[in-house]
Amino acid sequence: MAVYTTEIASDKIVSDNPIHQRLLMAYYAAKPFVSGKLLELGCGEGRGVELLAPLADEYIAIDKIQEVIDNLKQEHPGVDFRQGVFPPLQFEDNTFDSIVSFQVIEHVKKDVDFLKEIHRVLKPGGVAVITTPNIKMTLSRNPWHIREYTGDQLKEIAAGIFKEVEMKGVAGNEKVMEYYEQNKASVNKIMRYDIFNLQYLLPAPILRIPYDILNRRNRNKLNTGDNDLVASIKHEDYILKEQSEQNLDLFCIMRK
Repeated sequence: MAVYTTEIASDKIVSDNPIHQRLLMAYYAAKPFVSGKLLELGCGEGRGVELLAPLADEYIAIDKIQEVIDNLKQEHPGVDFRQGVFPPLQFEDNTFDSIVSFQVIEHVKKDVDFLKEIHRVLKPGGVAVITTPNIKMTLSRNPWHIREYTGDQLKEIAAGIFKEVEMKGVAGNEKVMEYYEQNKASVNKIMRYDIFNLQYLLPAPILRIPYDILNRRNRNKLNTGDNDLVASIKHEDYILKEQSEQNLDLFCIMRK
């Protein structure tokens, strides 16, 4: 399948491997929470479909890119893939036993409405799991993201909607953090040229193309500099931990 931006990390590009494995780990971590009728919001290119499908009686997955949905329908005929933009969600109240949505809420303009819709279509006693970047570990502004959260911020929003909210996080072992520090040093070198702090002053659409070019160049540079490290990172190198400012991603478990 096509890779549209660096925001959609590819499992085919070696320099994307650390990000791909980090995103894949969320599906492994979510497996204990998946059962019955499952909804995935923002399935992307189907990174974790094969992991979750055997756990669900019925699996509906939604993404906004029609080409991606068309390809996924051919690859996974047992899953009900649909093109759509949300919120709102086009389902009746109390429809799903479990819902997952990974690295999506940061792209949604109406984040509170998004969580309210997840709550509405979730059955009583059902569980939803979402992930999103931890802003405390973000290295620069991502113009594809409308906002990012601390763990406390996301937990407060979710707790106003769901009966029970548990905040955990995706962390990395020494190998992952070595890559993170190399990436941080490389990004900081690039940011030295942003003397007017334009990354925070310019509108996001203007920044997306240069951000994508620099991000791809940076990932390729890290891969060339330490190919063994970049290629060797696996999803097992990421760990689900208790809430911490040092977690790379927030992993939020919400029960209705």
